[in-house]
Amino acid sequence: MDGELKLSNEALPLGFQWGAVKAGIKASGNLDVAIATAPAGAQAAVMFTSNQVVAAPVTVGRNHMASTGGRVGAVLVNAGNANCATGQAGIDACTATCVATAETFGCIFDEVFPSSTGIIGVPFPGEKVVAALPALKTVIGSTGSHAQLFSQAIMTTDTKMKVATASISVDGKDVRIFGAAKGAGMIHPRLGPPVPPHATMLVYLFTDIAADAAGLRELLPPAVQQSFNSISIDGDTSTNDTVLLLASGSSHVKLDDTSRAAFATALDNVCHTLAHKIVDDGEGVTHVVTLDIGGTRNDAEARQIARSIAHSPLCKTAWSSADPNWGRLMAAAGYSGVEFDPTLVTVRIGDVPVYEAGMRAPGFDEAAAHRVMQQREYTIAMHLGQGDAGCRFVTCDLTEEYVRINADYST
Repeated sequence: MDGELKLSNEALPLGFQWGAVKAGIKASGNLDVAIATAPAGAQAAVMFTSNQVVAAPVTVGRNHMASTGGRVGAVLVNAGNANCATGQAGIDACTATCVATAETFGCIFDEVFPSSTGIIGVPFPGEKVVAALPALKTVIGSTGSHAQLFSQAIMTTDTKMKVATASISVDGKDVRIFGAAKGAGMIHPRLGPPVPPHATMLVYLFTDIAADAAGLRELLPPAVQQSFNSISIDGDTSTNDTVLLLASGSSHVKLDDTSRAAFATALDNVCHTLAHKIVDDGEGVTHVVTLDIGGTRNDAEARQIARSIAHSPLCKTAWSSADPNWGRLMAAAGYSGVEFDPTLVTVRIGDVPVYEAGMRAPGFDEAAAHRVMQQREYTIAMHLGQGDAGCRFVTCDLTEEYVRINADYST
């Protein structure tokens, strides 16, 4: 656990309270129900999984966001049960937890935003969540310790709490952003707009800037596209993936032409930091690999090639043993569906050239490439020679530990 990581009170946005309790959902007995409240209300934007199979809280949350126009009073998260593939009973139980949360914390029931993470297909113990709410009300607060409880409770197979903060100053007033995320497996987010509609990735971004839901909806997709939509651990898109951005307005700094650029940069930085932490804490991960794909005709082609490489079991197992088998990289790019001329492609592992002009690079040094790949983090750069577009995509190796964790996950 990130025992030494402490969130300072000064780094947190105003207008929010956080807390968590043990409700007996996790088999470990750890914290498993978390809440974040905005006593004066918050405006919000959300992006959900693009998986066609979605969990009950995604369905309910999507409906609530549509009915309130993006107004949120409380975020209720449980870990240990995904409440997915649970039928109408799962929808009803999720709705009941929202109603009880609204009664407990004094907001309208559809201003409660629900999330769940954990095992799929197990009946959802909504009664445990409801029973935990009175205790939850007694432990909420606005300090760093309270925010840490929230961040710890949402974890499943995570080994580290994943948080990030940023701040900007506008006309002498501070605007703060705090992000909390969970995710270590079943990570290949493909997040899209809430209407129409992916262990799960959950991300909660809190800020005290004064913005309406429409303004937040303009900022969230580009921040997500370059961060959470540009990572993969195992290529599996979860049924529950959610990124929620909430603005309390408590800084009294408006999101306008004066503040927008600086705020967008700060939001991007928080999202990038959280996305990297998710991959770095991936199940069984021993190497974090950044794929720097350039020279494509457009960004979509670069991301398509990056995903093909990132999801190749042959590439990922080679990374686990620091094997500079560049042929696997070229093969994965070749079947990605993007047309290119292999003789124009160059590939480097760190600063070591490995492929040029359709064959092994004259300067290829296998031992040097192996040394690069023994590092915890390194970059593989592939230039297609087709244009000026590109992307950076963060992924990881595939190890025996990943197999062990997921072979035994439900038992």
